[in-house]
Amino acid sequence: MTTPAKPLVAAILFTMTVSSPLAAQTAPAAADNNATTKQYTPSVGQQGKDVVWVPTSQALVDRMLQMARLTADDRLVDLGSGDGRLVITAAKRGAISRGIEFNPDLVAISKRAAQTEGVAQRATFEQADIFESDFSDATVVTLFLLPSLNLRLRPTLLDMKPGTRVVSNSFAMEAWEPDESVEVKENCTNYCHAYKWIVPAKVAGTWKIGERELQLKQTFQMLDGTLSDGANQRRISNARLNGAHITFSVDGQTYSGKVENKQMRGTIDGKADWTARLVSMQ
Repeated sequence: MTTPAKPLVAAILFTMTVSSPLAAQTAPAAADNNATTKQYTPSVGQQGKDVVWVPTSQALVDRMLQMARLTADDRLVDLGSGDGRLVITAAKRGAISRGIEFNPDLVAISKRAAQTEGVAQRATFEQADIFESDFSDATVVTLFLLPSLNLRLRPTLLDMKPGTRVVSNSFAMEAWEPDESVEVKENCTNYCHAYKWIVPAKVAGTWKIGERELQLKQTFQMLDGTLSDGANQRRISNARLNGAHITFSVDGQTYSGKVENKQMRGTIDGKADWTARLVSMQ
């Protein structure tokens, strides 16, 4: 992205019609375009607030929702919803879906499309800035933004409820490694990669497992640490989080469990129970 052309293309991604973050941040149509909202037709590459607009293939939209394991129990928000394609597709699958889009003309197009598809009650759209919007109730977040914009959103995403799924078209989150990535090769010609993250619980600190002390260090979903019993200290291995679910190995045994409030509960090798309580957060 060192040449003017590259930022433009990347920005276009941002608008990802399915997950049209670009669109979400796409500026209103130019003043010299006197066409009414009804006649308005977006053009690929049009300048937006933070990026340019470009639609995402339906094939990638479908794959992103598959990666998110979307169900009718989910609440999805698309940051930069563009023409509403991703939001409408999610609503057709039964999810309550919401698009946040900066361009009012694209919002109007999306609302009409949702009405036409018969999902207007489940697919809603609002004209707003994604960086000033509250989407903390979402269980699935989709986006198609430039890396720099992803990084601006990363702290907000990490503060969401553990287990929230985040799916991005084409751009990653630097040090926050994705839990899953795919490339769509059929019916997709440009921007055909998708990345998924599962928001991890915050567990860094000191925990007590009976009389033993579990020290955890955390880098996003990856963990490191030690389990101590008096002077006997062993380093844990294969430690990570999947949302609120934690696993680690020590002394040839695998601990698996769930983090809830200031406690962990689970089993050792799928048999004996174990519990831990938080002593101090790092």
